[in-house]
Amino acid sequence: MMKKMFNIMLKIIGVLAIVMVLFLAIVFIVNMISSKSEQKKIEPYGQSVTVDGKNMNVTIQGNGKETVVLLPGFGTATPALDFKLLVDELSPFYKVVTIEPFGYGLSDETEKERSTENIVSEIHEALQELNINRYTLMGHSIAGIYGLDYVNKYPNEVNAFVGIDSSVPTQPGMDVKFPLKTYKFLNQSGLLRLIIKVSDDPYASLSFDDKTKEQMRMITNKNMNNDTTLNEMKNISSNFKGAQHLTFPKNLPIILFIQENNVDFEDWTPLHEGQIKDSIHGKVMALEGGHYLHHTKSKEIAESFREFMKEIK
Repeated sequence: MMKKMFNIMLKIIGVLAIVMVLFLAIVFIVNMISSKSEQKKIEPYGQSVTVDGKNMNVTIQGNGKETVVLLPGFGTATPALDFKLLVDELSPFYKVVTIEPFGYGLSDETEKERSTENIVSEIHEALQELNINRYTLMGHSIAGIYGLDYVNKYPNEVNAFVGIDSSVPTQPGMDVKFPLKTYKFLNQSGLLRLIIKVSDDPYASLSFDDKTKEQMRMITNKNMNNDTTLNEMKNISSNFKGAQHLTFPKNLPIILFIQENNVDFEDWTPLHEGQIKDSIHGKVMALEGGHYLHHTKSKEIAESFREFMKEIK
């Protein structure tokens, strides 16, 4: 009787193993076919500049005398489209340049280590290629770390720094080690596409037009967990640690837009207030919304930024 039960269990396990292999095979094939199909449907935008021998994609909108340079947060697969609502609010008054770092948007990938030093150097090279020498740096999330390094390296070029729920070097939990092999497997197997497909659409309730939303979805499928951004993920801990000795220059105007009630970080407001405490022109503005404040508060950000720049002149 026991032998019979054991044989039945072996058969069940065998059948489940075959089903699992077939499932993974189907997911893998569907991902390969969909990726090739979507690659043809992705519509080019912006312009390409040569940085470190590779192509970096940027967009430029508006003809204002002053320039605002937008930098994305980590994992924002298509920065130029993700910032579109904010760019539309800023561009009547400024020349707005959106940088898509390597591994993001329509930019090439790179094998160069994703250290703060390299990322900052590449952004600066892109702006040099565009002959842009004076500008305000406006960055979301982890761009707060890269931006902190940037403004100290190029103080004669940056007019002001604007943070959009920007990261702070001393925020807790950034010494975490990410399961990079798992993320890579999810991407290569096609399971990541499936997860994105069955998850809630992050753009569904936002004011992007349907065409933009579709382009964002396809570019997200293309870029999520690629080798370049996985390398950046590997360097997150060391990049945060390396920024802990840095402070914003006292004379640099700084305005930091942050979530009003950040459930993940109770000290979110004090952390940002600490960054401006020695600034001659420093301000923290709390807005009701999620981490991607520029999705829902683009008008408020643009208007408050304009007022701030008027006040400091």
